[in-house]
Amino acid sequence: MAEIKKLAIGIGGASGVQLGLRLIESVPDSIELFVIISEGAQNVASSELSEDIEVCLDKLRRKKDFRIYNEDEIDSPLASGSFGIDAMAIVPTSMNLLAKIASGLCDDLISRCALVMLKEKRTLLLAPREMPFSPISLEQMSKLSALGVIVAPPCVGYYAKIKDLESMELFFAGKWLDALNIKNALYTRWKCE
Repeated sequence: MAEIKKLAIGIGGASGVQLGLRLIESVPDSIELFVIISEGAQNVASSELSEDIEVCLDKLRRKKDFRIYNEDEIDSPLASGSFGIDAMAIVPTSMNLLAKIASGLCDDLISRCALVMLKEKRTLLLAPREMPFSPISLEQMSKLSALGVIVAPPCVGYYAKIKDLESMELFFAGKWLDALNIKNALYTRWKCE
């Protein structure tokens, strides 16, 4: 897997918007970062976060540099393969968004960017956040996996000695960065004693 210089992160409209924010925070500063916020994420965030998602993103932007796009900005550079995004992660991924990508539908910037990753044979990571998965969603995940998509739902590895919600989020972010071949030290790795 080639070195990632440009990374897009989509925040879908599933529960777990905080996981997308944690991933943004965890991306090394050496990587040019582009963030796409779905309308669904904005709606879910109002129920899950103690602050508006825009406030959370503004706080993150004080710590790191990244561009933010709304899902309706379909004319953004991210919609074109020639812009050269190396990889994309959608965290969390709603089942609706997963179904659109599996079906080749791109009616918003997140799904368009995901399909650009597929057509350009670049890295795409999806973090579906649902439990249990329906047979239809499992079939779509299998199809996407066969196309080279990394399907990585947030599943806890207890070997990481997770003590609280923050360490769990860091574990997930670290595993997603690992899957994208981005070095990190966000969690305790498996080791034999």
